[in-house]
Amino acid sequence: MTFFSSYLPVTDPTTIFFVVLLIVLSAPIIMGKLRIPHIIGMVLAGVIVGEYGLNVLKRDDSFELFGRVGLLYIMFLAGLEMDLESVKKNVRKFVVFGLLTCLVPLVLTYAMSVVVLGYSGRASFLLGCIMASNTLIAYPIVGRYGLQRHHSVALSVGSSMISLFMALVMLAALASTFTQSDASVAGQVLFWLLFVLKIALFCAGSLVLIPRMARYFLRRYSDAVMQYIFVMAVMFLSAALSDLIGLEGIFGAFFSGLILGRYIPHVSPLMNRIEFIGNALFIPYFLIGVCSSTCARWPMTRRWSGWCCSSPSSARSERRWRPTSRPSSSAWRSTTAT
Repeated sequence: MTFFSSYLPVTDPTTIFFVVLLIVLSAPIIMGKLRIPHIIGMVLAGVIVGEYGLNVLKRDDSFELFGRVGLLYIMFLAGLEMDLESVKKNVRKFVVFGLLTCLVPLVLTYAMSVVVLGYSGRASFLLGCIMASNTLIAYPIVGRYGLQRHHSVALSVGSSMISLFMALVMLAALASTFTQSDASVAGQVLFWLLFVLKIALFCAGSLVLIPRMARYFLRRYSDAVMQYIFVMAVMFLSAALSDLIGLEGIFGAFFSGLILGRYIPHVSPLMNRIEFIGNALFIPYFLIGVCSSTCARWPMTRRWSGWCCSSPSSARSERRWRPTSRPSSSAWRSTTAT
């Protein structure tokens, strides 16, 4: 064991990439024999090979890059494969379920943080926002079984995006209490007016420009590589603009996928390429990278950590800084990136 520990963690980029590919290759085989979704195998493998497990892999910049792309990819695919007709017919159900998905964990977490953990109001509200926001980390399982257009799946995806949007808005409001120099009523009103205006311009611009660009490019150019690069460029541009206006990039990725879904048939070579590349590389990299930084020993060493770190996303957020501290604005915004 001492002999192997002298070579760990692996820091060579080529070896790290090989180990990740080995996990991506072996996880479906092993989990398939156990009749367990392969994503569970990647999550467990990430915890085992991470710095808090066997410390096999060193978390380098590739995990940050590919992990970020993988998260955007999941949200983009969810929007791309969403059944808009089902959304139009069940708008009320989407809104009600989305509000419950956001408000129930927010209220419960806030109350538990204040009463049990003794946190301040701002720190409790921050934890509530973390618990109220969620990403579609299990969505690739749904895609693997071809259930993307099922009514219940569409309802879950739509409600998740509503709760995520509400959590991002509340998080932006919380961050403004630390970053805004003008704390007066007029300053807060101006902040919210600009924030709402930026969101409205982003949504309106996306609804007008993305369809026109998609119609022009996809009809004019039939090259497979060019079409795929165009779709990826639209996704990343939308994510970057969403991040620029104060929301996370995952909202922009989902919104662009929702718009492009009309122009990319569900059964088409372009859709097959988008799904193949994402499921083969970016999404597994995201799962392994996120779980490799999750401390599985916290619930045994810190009684309260088991409660507030019940997911990889909240574990990463808490590990970066304590809720009672005053982080920078980028730290506030990064808490829901995962």
